[in-house]
Amino acid sequence: MTEPCEFVWYELLTPDAGAARAFYARVVGWGTIDTGMDTGYGLWTVGDSQVGGLMGLTPEMKAMGTPPAWRGFISAPDVDDYARRVTAAGGAVHFGPMDIPGIGRFAAVSDPHGAGFLLFKGDGERPVPAPLGTPGHIGWRELMAGDGEEALAFYSKLFGWREVEAHDMGPMGVYRLFGVGDVAMGGMMTKPAEAPGPVCWQYYFNVDDIDAAAERVKAAGGQVLRGPMPVPSGVWVLHANDPQGVFFALSGPKV
Repeated sequence: MTEPCEFVWYELLTPDAGAARAFYARVVGWGTIDTGMDTGYGLWTVGDSQVGGLMGLTPEMKAMGTPPAWRGFISAPDVDDYARRVTAAGGAVHFGPMDIPGIGRFAAVSDPHGAGFLLFKGDGERPVPAPLGTPGHIGWRELMAGDGEEALAFYSKLFGWREVEAHDMGPMGVYRLFGVGDVAMGGMMTKPAEAPGPVCWQYYFNVDDIDAAAERVKAAGGQVLRGPMPVPSGVWVLHANDPQGVFFALSGPKV
């Protein structure tokens, strides 16, 4: 049986890996592991769990115009085939497909409105997801789309995702929860003109106290852009930039 196409990995590309390690360790509580790769690739950890990757922008990336950002990897049964599907549906392939020896195969792509993500097929078993809301893990994925309705059609055709719920937010538009089956894994909407940043995927990291986390963001040199604010799921969220200007988001309860 083919596994569903879901987010399986997250990665920070940053101009200053050392500063990023210190910032997210303080704000989210992550540890890091040096993989020993020539690229200087590191792993974000929570206890014994690996939750993502960390890499300084290389000169080659900078020459290609790769921006510092958080990136999400979506599983694909065949990376080459799905890269062709992305192009056929109006998206673009920016890098790859190529192999990471001993890890898997990937390609960096974007949807028709320019939101980037990565296709990935690993060589080993997928890690077991942490229980919903576990601090230090990724709690939500959200697409600020060029057009929310067109984005849902693109990702539904590509990955088999479906609309689980839709919330009319008045002048802000419709917020669509998407997932595999009846379980929502994230949301997407047309990016409001006043929302910070470009059309992009954004990721929410779980914390155990949203107000305390907001203070840690500021104390560590980051910038809180919006929030903390409540959302219908019952948690609170905030949007922020790290000291290198990379957008991220946090979610958690008020304690």
